[in-house]
Amino acid sequence: MRAKGATAGGSAADAAPAETERGFGARLMTPLLLGSVLNPINSTMIATSLVAIARDFRVGAADTAWLISAMYLASAVAQPSMGRLADRLGPRRVFTAGLVTVLVAGLAGALAPTITLLILSRVVLGVGTSAAYPAAMAILRTEAERVGRGTPRTVLGRLSLAALGSAAVGPALGGLLAATAGWRAVFAVNVPLALIALACAVAWLPADGPRRAPGRGAEATAEAGAGAGTAARAGSLDPLGIALFAATLTVGMFFLLDLAHPRWLLLAPTAVLAAVLARWQLHHPAPFLDLRMLARNGALLRTYLRHGLAYLVIYCVLYGYSQWLEEAHGYSAFHAGLIMLPMSGAAAVCSLAGARTKGIRAPLTAAAVCLAAGAGVCLLLGGGTPLAVLLLTGVLFGVPQGLAATGNQAALYAQAPADGIGAAAGFQRTAQYLGAITSSSLIGLLYGQRATDAGLHEIAVVGLVLGVLLLVLTVADRTLRPRPAPPRTPSEPLEPVRPRTSHHH
Repeated sequence: MRAKGATAGGSAADAAPAETERGFGARLMTPLLLGSVLNPINSTMIATSLVAIARDFRVGAADTAWLISAMYLASAVAQPSMGRLADRLGPRRVFTAGLVTVLVAGLAGALAPTITLLILSRVVLGVGTSAAYPAAMAILRTEAERVGRGTPRTVLGRLSLAALGSAAVGPALGGLLAATAGWRAVFAVNVPLALIALACAVAWLPADGPRRAPGRGAEATAEAGAGAGTAARAGSLDPLGIALFAATLTVGMFFLLDLAHPRWLLLAPTAVLAAVLARWQLHHPAPFLDLRMLARNGALLRTYLRHGLAYLVIYCVLYGYSQWLEEAHGYSAFHAGLIMLPMSGAAAVCSLAGARTKGIRAPLTAAAVCLAAGAGVCLLLGGGTPLAVLLLTGVLFGVPQGLAATGNQAALYAQAPADGIGAAAGFQRTAQYLGAITSSSLIGLLYGQRATDAGLHEIAVVGLVLGVLLLVLTVADRTLRPRPAPPRTPSEPLEPVRPRTSHHH
C-alpha cells in the first residue's frame, strides 16, 4: 500500500534539500503542467458562461446543466481508461494523443450551431483532456524509478496546484471571455492552449519505453521489448473490461443526471451491467478494475470516497453559487467571476501549503471543517448580503479545494500499486467527476429553471451534512495517521524512497 520507506505523513524525500527534485526539472514538468490544466479549466470555465449560452440558444438552466454533466460523464469514463492505456502503451503516446483530441474539440465547440452539437463537443473535450493527468502521474513514477528516489511531495503539489489554480481561475476567465469575445471564445481558447502543450510535449517529454505486459514488472517489460506478441499486449488492456465499466457508469449517470424526474427503469440495467463487470474483472488475469486489490486496499478505497464527497460539495458551490450570483443577486457574468476570485486565491495558497505539509490527516481534516463552515454561511445568504460576506464565502470553499486535492493526491500516490499508478489516478478523477455530476443534478433539482435564495439554502443543507460526514470519515481513518520513522545514527544516510512494485493494478 505504500512505497518503501514512506508513511502517511510523508517520506524522507519530502524533507530533503532541493537536490531531491533531481530529474523533475522544468523541461519535464512544463508540458505535464500545461496538459494538466486543460481538464479542470474546461470544467469550471463554462460556469460563468451558462447564462449567456442559455440566452443564445433559448434554453433553461436544466438544459445547460448537460454542458457540465456531459464533460464530467466523458471524463469519468475516460480518466481511468486513459490511465490504463498510459500504463500499458506508454504515457507520452497517450499524453500527445489527448492534446490532439482537445484541438479538435475546441474548434468544434467554437463553431457549434446548436446546443446538441455543443454538448457533443464537450464530450469529446472530456475524453481529450482526460489523458493528461493519469499520463503525467505515470511519467512521474517512471522518472522516480530512473533517478532512484520517490517523487518529491512538492513535485506532486505542483501538478495539483496547476489543476486547482486553473479550475479556480476558470470562472473568472470564462466570465471575461464571455463578456469580451462571446461565450464561443470559452471553447476556442483550447486551440492555442493545446498547441503550446503539444509542442512542449513533443520537444521535452522522454520517449516511452517498451510496452509492458501486466503484473510482472521488469520481466514483462523485457519480454515486451524482446518482441512479445501484439495480441498479448493488446489483451493486457482488457478492452472488454473498459467497455463494461464505461457502459455501467454511463447508464448509472444517466439516472443521476435528472433527479427531478428519476428514470427508475435505468436502475435495472445498471445493476445487470455492474454484475457482469464484476464477474468479468474477477476472472480476468489482468483486470482493468482490480476488485481483489481494492478489497484488500481499504485505504485507497477511502481515499476515493473522501475525494468524491469533497468535490460533490465543492462543485455544488462552484456552479450553484455562480448561478445564484447572476440570477438571484443580479451580477453580470464578469462580476460573478470576480467575486469568486478569492476562492481561486485561497485554493492556490492552500495547495502550496498542502504540498509542503508532511502529514495528510491534518489538512484533510481542515478541508472538511471548512466545507461544513462554508455551507453554514451559505444558509445565511440572501439578496441583501454584503459583498464582503460573498467574498468570504468563496474563501471558505477555496481552502478545502487546495487541501483536499493535495492531501488525497499524496495519499493515492502512497497507496496505489506502482505498476498501475496511471489507472489509479484516473479512478481518483472518476470519483471526483461522480461528485461533480451528482452536484449538477442536485442544482437542476433544487433550482429548476432559475437560481433562487431558497434553492441555494437547500444546497447549503446538503453541503453541511456531507461536510460533517467527510469530517467523521477523515478523523476515523487510522491509516492517515503519521508513523514515526525508525531511529538512525548520525552517520547513516537517508534511504532513498523507491516505488513498490506490485502484481496487481
